[in-house]
Amino acid sequence: MITTKPVIFNNTVLRDGHQSLAATRMKTEQMLEAAPILDSMGYGALETWGGATIDAGLRFLNEFPFDRLDALKKACPDTPHMMLLRGQNIVQYAHFPNDIVEAFIHCSAKHGMDIFRIFDALNDPRNMQCAINAAKAAGKQAHGVICYTTSPVHNAKSFVKMGVELEKMGADAIVLKDMAGLIPPVAAKKIIKGLKKKIKIPVWFHTHETAGLGAASYLAAINAGVDAIDVSIAPFANGTGQPDALRMLAMLDGHPRKPRGVETEKLERLRQILTPVYEQLSDFTSHKNEVVDSDTLRYQVPGGMLSNFRNQLKEQGMEDKFEDVFAEIPVVRKALGWIPLVTPTSQIVGVQAMLNVKFGRWKNFSPQAMDIALGYYGQTPAPVDKDVQALAAKQAKKDPITCRPADLKEPGMDALRAELEDLGLPSDDEHCVIHAMFPMQLAEYYKKKNAPEPDPAPEPAPQADPGKQTGKEQKMILTVNGQAHKVAVEVVS
Repeated sequence: MITTKPVIFNNTVLRDGHQSLAATRMKTEQMLEAAPILDSMGYGALETWGGATIDAGLRFLNEFPFDRLDALKKACPDTPHMMLLRGQNIVQYAHFPNDIVEAFIHCSAKHGMDIFRIFDALNDPRNMQCAINAAKAAGKQAHGVICYTTSPVHNAKSFVKMGVELEKMGADAIVLKDMAGLIPPVAAKKIIKGLKKKIKIPVWFHTHETAGLGAASYLAAINAGVDAIDVSIAPFANGTGQPDALRMLAMLDGHPRKPRGVETEKLERLRQILTPVYEQLSDFTSHKNEVVDSDTLRYQVPGGMLSNFRNQLKEQGMEDKFEDVFAEIPVVRKALGWIPLVTPTSQIVGVQAMLNVKFGRWKNFSPQAMDIALGYYGQTPAPVDKDVQALAAKQAKKDPITCRPADLKEPGMDALRAELEDLGLPSDDEHCVIHAMFPMQLAEYYKKKNAPEPDPAPEPAPQADPGKQTGKEQKMILTVNGQAHKVAVEVVS
């Protein structure tokens, strides 16, 4: 029997909303006016951290990541905070030792994170176990994430099977994550129904409106019994972002599962607050990201990957090869075991497709693609092409592995602490885990922070008394746009 319990709305505007639509450039100070209103609306969770926000904060916004988390926790104390975590990759692309993953989660929990959404780019549960254990050890929720994708080896049955496995591993909830906005309503309904039938923990659903399917798939999932969905707030909603909360409320008008407590007046006020912020970030927004993109359905890749690759191909002088490159993506995916396209695999597959078109298939093999072929990112959904794997082993000069990649990693926290001490930087756990992932960005952050204050601008030169005259000329100093200019004005009697 399908429940009539109101579906829970989570809000993503402070993380995925601006990551998807404004290149993750929203500053903490731009969030603070909206934060108390968001906190008052009864959301199941507010996504406030994780994904690209940690990298972008250091690299572009001159913000120390844990400072943002502290500020948002203070501004939103009553609603659980949620973050996206790439399993053994944390929020980077490489695998890290267990002790660094554990330290990161412990620090995040200490600074106010409540829910850790844990995924792996290959859907390899082994790469999620350490993070699940660490979140639970910190007394927080660990949500196991299934990355939705399409291929000959992915189907509703395989996704449900993964959900059952994640429940056995200790996950407190299962999240179906459709990172590209590709899941059609019928598939969403089938997977959600299957999960609800097989597991006892809550099932949440995350999608994007990139291809115009998001809201319809949410409605299908709600009818199938999903416990919670992710929404955002326009203008940081729709397009490559999540469906707008106001729009979803309208879609559920008269539905027995319409959520209670999400007030339309507050949503409209939030839109008024956030619209000027969106305009302030206009250098990082694009109309292409705001509208339905049917190319996403055609190429089966995330919308952000489409827009990024248009730019990259232009930089490479390969604008005319766009169709060829995207036709090569399924070839690369198949050879690498039909891996899902989500960070970092979407970038790796896209780069390899571009290299295949430019130089010939597998003539120029990227190190990251070789590592996927050799098992250094984890177990792929299907076997890697044997010839491609043999070529990777020959070029990389290392053998394939079948173990969990992090099992080959030595503990790293002590070495990180020593490195920071040698650099004269703080060496607490917070700085160690950020240094592990973004050493150059952290060093640059402190270089700017510790730089001496610039000398004050010189006082403008005093203007001459206009009454002083010499012969038939009047000497004056005119200040124009801050620049002083000596001039002589002829005196006319």
